[in-house]
Amino acid sequence: MDNDLSFVRALIDRAEDGLKDRFALIDRREEAHTARVLGLFRKHAVALRHMSPTNGYGYDDQGRDTLEKIYADLFRTQAAIVRPQIASGTHALSLCLFGLLRPGDRLLSATGMPYDTMEEVIGTAKCVPGSLKEMGVSFDVVDMTPDGQIDIEGVISALRPQTRVVMLQRSRGYAWRRSLLPEDMKGLFDRIKAVRPDVTLMVDNCYGGFVCDGEPTFYGADVMAGSLIKNMGGGLAPTGGYIVGTDEAIERIAARLTAPGIGREVGSYAASYRPFYQGLFMAPHTVAQAMKVSLLTARVFEEMGLETTPPSTAERSDIIQAIRMEEPERMIAYCQGIQAASPVDSFAVPEPWDMPGYQDQVIMAAGTFVAGASIELSADGPMRSPYVVYQQGGLTYAHGRLALQEALRHMIAKGCLPCHTSRN
Repeated sequence: MDNDLSFVRALIDRAEDGLKDRFALIDRREEAHTARVLGLFRKHAVALRHMSPTNGYGYDDQGRDTLEKIYADLFRTQAAIVRPQIASGTHALSLCLFGLLRPGDRLLSATGMPYDTMEEVIGTAKCVPGSLKEMGVSFDVVDMTPDGQIDIEGVISALRPQTRVVMLQRSRGYAWRRSLLPEDMKGLFDRIKAVRPDVTLMVDNCYGGFVCDGEPTFYGADVMAGSLIKNMGGGLAPTGGYIVGTDEAIERIAARLTAPGIGREVGSYAASYRPFYQGLFMAPHTVAQAMKVSLLTARVFEEMGLETTPPSTAERSDIIQAIRMEEPERMIAYCQGIQAASPVDSFAVPEPWDMPGYQDQVIMAAGTFVAGASIELSADGPMRSPYVVYQQGGLTYAHGRLALQEALRHMIAKGCLPCHTSRN
């Protein structure tokens, strides 16, 4: 065993030893979520016939309709849309906004600027064809407080008569802030419902499902959306997205999913629905594995004196672990090490590039079985100071541990591991 490997393994072992209590909490939460999912599968009498493919218009597609009933019950909402035709989390959020907003309306973001890919949907980056701005929808934003809380009074003050949707982003995205716990949103939801019951409360739940005991819809969110190749697909869903909410909201959104008057009644899937059912059943376990990987990563980099968010001692609301690398060389070396430890495309060498939908060059390590699946281990970030790596996922804790080991060794080889001075 070479000296570098011994050094890295000792560093990881020391970090892991301090996380036993946190890992036990994750295991208990996984069991509780699995019990919820299992109960709903039994309630809705899931059978092999629900896995069958369909074609054509998809009228009376029992696999599709039952899956949507399960999601609605899981998130305690009146209705749901769960479709392989939703291409991404951004697509799911876009469907919500175009279904809920009309020309002359205003959209208000209560958690600062949304994730980068939403800027062109809204029209804040540039007015691309088909944006909300082109449609005549205005946009307001209220930043979070310096300590990472929702500025409730600021949001209330920013409401206008034309405000129709208040949007919150649960995860940090590419921002150096803490992610919001579902219960953090309740105070704002209650205040808005008291003064403007006509406003729809919408949450971007990407990266958040099954991380906490509850979900934003438990605390008053009217609509919530996310991607199935993140938490809720359990690493098995090959594509798709979900939207859950009130009957009224889902009816409006479904009119944009297909067409007015048709809504959720159509939409077939010629492949099997099995990955969506099995993925949901596996999701609590897969999310738990990803959470453990994130915790270990945070503790290791804290041992090296780098800042992380959330820190390893904090309550978590998503599967994202942000590491403030401070130097571009560290950021690149770490992502390249994660890629080298991937089961798919391990031979590829990530480099910063102009990724569509982003304002800065992005480096992305993602050797995943499902292309772009954030529940699988990946690490990425925009190439801008302070050079923050955003790591997410991990189908198994064992793979996450091994990948962290490889990434640290790669940083040593590049001469940029903060706490490594020289070979013994």
